[in-house]
Amino acid sequence: MRRARVVVSHRAPDRPAIQVARGESVTLGDRDRDWPQFVWTTIAEGHGGWMPAAIFDADHGPATALSDYDTRELDADSDEILVLHYELAQWWWAENSKGLQGWIPARALEFLEGDES
Repeated sequence: MRRARVVVSHRAPDRPAIQVARGESVTLGDRDRDWPQFVWTTIAEGHGGWMPAAIFDADHGPATALSDYDTRELDADSDEILVLHYELAQWWWAENSKGLQGWIPARALEFLEGDES
């Protein structure tokens, strides 16, 4: 199991997380300027959030999700130690000591020595 120390505090955006399931239809908008591998995604209910473009079968407009995805981000403070589960588009799905899980950007983390790669 890989672990990392949070070097820059991270806070989730002030909007509800959204999820897509494999095979779900969505509408893709613009790419994020800071994270160009992410695209603004609007789900059928009208809610939107940033998702990796790689999980869709199109670059813009109507698209279908090729895999499940949840936009939930993990609030984390500097020096907190997290367990890392998997990486996608330079973000890690991580878990804190309370068992809460969500995405955190790789640039906010320092990988701990001796942990599995």
